[in-house]
Amino acid sequence: MTTVERMLPVHTHAGDFRVWTEQVCETSDTAPTVLILHGGPGATHDYLRTFSDHLPAAGVPFVYYDQLGSGRSDVPTDPTLWEVDRFVDEVEQVRQGLVAAGAVGEAGLVLYGQSWGGVLGLEYALAHQEHLRGLVISNMVSSIPSYNAYARDVLMPAMDQDALREIQRMEAEGETETEEYEALLMEHHNVFHLLRRPVEQWPEHVLTGLAAINRDIYVPLQGPSELGSVGKLETWDRSGDLPRVTVPTLVMGAAHDTMDPAHLEWMAGQLPHGTYHHCPEGSHLALVDDEETYFAGLLAWLRDLA
Repeated sequence: MTTVERMLPVHTHAGDFRVWTEQVCETSDTAPTVLILHGGPGATHDYLRTFSDHLPAAGVPFVYYDQLGSGRSDVPTDPTLWEVDRFVDEVEQVRQGLVAAGAVGEAGLVLYGQSWGGVLGLEYALAHQEHLRGLVISNMVSSIPSYNAYARDVLMPAMDQDALREIQRMEAEGETETEEYEALLMEHHNVFHLLRRPVEQWPEHVLTGLAAINRDIYVPLQGPSELGSVGKLETWDRSGDLPRVTVPTLVMGAAHDTMDPAHLEWMAGQLPHGTYHHCPEGSHLALVDDEETYFAGLLAWLRDLA
């Protein structure tokens, strides 16, 4: 399996930096290159390493990428860098760098975004879809108010209510960076809706990616909690703009996700060339806990696109 690591330049209002990419497999004349946008915000590509178990065997070239401030990329400390529009501009610069390096072949580019990466992918498509062969939005609704409502109306009532009250108390009193908070969230939320298995069975690459989240990015954008967003993204809503995305788009959801699967299926219907793929056993990381169903759907859609 051929891999090529590259540090690509990114120009910003706060200076010039470099971001890390890894091209996996040589480019193809028939299969588009898939550029992977990780979640968080501020996580790393590591938790998505399951792609290496499926795409190479199918002859699909793809690129791992750590966004600025994450993982192996430069980690500047200027807080003005953590804005959606600035990240969109970064993705466009990465695309240009990959094209110049020969990492995108004649078959073009598919942009894949998981969780926060889905926000970024949708925003990129609304700004630059002329550069895309297709778009994949995985485990991310088009409206943060909808995400918050689903957490409030569906997920929270199903939780242990004593644990929920304690989680909410700790959030209100600024105790979200403590081990006690993380343990409570893991026991009563994460193992049901983030990755559906006991934490001692979580793969090392998932633990690595999530442990490395840059909180200086995550907290301003998402907020300190996994039970909804109260950061800069709290009012983000692109539902009304979905008909403007005219490239083929795959929306991927899961029955036990933190994102309402009904909303995700609705999104696919709003997109002019949208397709929905459902993972009945999956959660937010359905690529791990409903792996075979997840990648069967993704690869089938990529084959149809080619």
